[in-house]
Amino acid sequence: MIKLSVVVPCYNEEAVIDQFDTRIREVLGSLPVEYEICYVDDGSKDGTFLRLRAIAAEFEKETRYVSFSRNFGKEAAMLAGLREATGDAVVIMDADLQHPPELIARMLELHEQGHEQIIARRTREGDKRLRSVLSRLYYRGVNKWIDVELTDGVGDFRLLSRAAVDALLSLPEYNRFSKGLFSWIGFDTVTFDYRNAARADGETKWKFSSLLNYGMDGLISFNNRPLRIAIWLGLTLTGLAALYAIWIVVAALTQGVSAPGYVTLVAIIVGLGGVQMIMLGLIGEYIGRIYYETKRRPHFLVKETHRTRVRRPVTGSAYVAGLSDGRAHVVATEREM
Repeated sequence: MIKLSVVVPCYNEEAVIDQFDTRIREVLGSLPVEYEICYVDDGSKDGTFLRLRAIAAEFEKETRYVSFSRNFGKEAAMLAGLREATGDAVVIMDADLQHPPELIARMLELHEQGHEQIIARRTREGDKRLRSVLSRLYYRGVNKWIDVELTDGVGDFRLLSRAAVDALLSLPEYNRFSKGLFSWIGFDTVTFDYRNAARADGETKWKFSSLLNYGMDGLISFNNRPLRIAIWLGLTLTGLAALYAIWIVVAALTQGVSAPGYVTLVAIIVGLGGVQMIMLGLIGEYIGRIYYETKRRPHFLVKETHRTRVRRPVTGSAYVAGLSDGRAHVVATEREM
């Protein structure tokens, strides 16, 4: 019998976590699998962590949980969940029930056929028209730039074989863009569509600014073409400047010297200044990523797991670091009462 791990990143999901847990256990209990659910509390500010503690106490055998010392982001939460998962196959899904648990049965069927990445792609039904149009334009444009292929509607909801999970965990980079990493590792992949589902409760954590930054991460994480733009743009501007200089000399020789207009001069200065700032920003973005990579900080810090739960009250702090090799250990603790 196959062992299935379900990784569930959680951030302020108190309103829906009990409903999700009940539904996912009903689905998994009806499948011919041994299962475990790996919850990751990404530094929630509501009662999510306390609910996960209670769930783990009630279903101790089938439940694992990791709680971060603060909010480190969904990428770190997914990484922690994958490190925690021990199954032969791993499903990644959100706790807001926009990823229907019933689709896991379909994923397992395709996995049994030999596929190692089974991706559930949502339709755009119910999305705002402007957001749908911008999303399609983004994916159409970004796929012409980056070294991997991103598919519109494809998110983190997928089943991964143990080989695919191990491949992901072998990638040590700090700046992680999982959509690109899923595509980069390859393996035999199949995609099926499902109807877009609404959140069961609560509010989405993805605001427009967050989506914009996430889109920029996708553009920069898997190519260096924007840096090459600076070279070609510089060559183009140099060529245009040379042609303009020749034109000025010819005009002066044939028509005499005339005073150039201030509007043209200001427009050129402002235009070139803007281009330079954009290029400096792009270079700075890449340098910033190198800066974070060289620090070699852990992707996250863990204050508690189902294994390290403090049985007696603790004065001070206790936390666990998620290391690059997938291990976890207590970094610092203060005396117990």
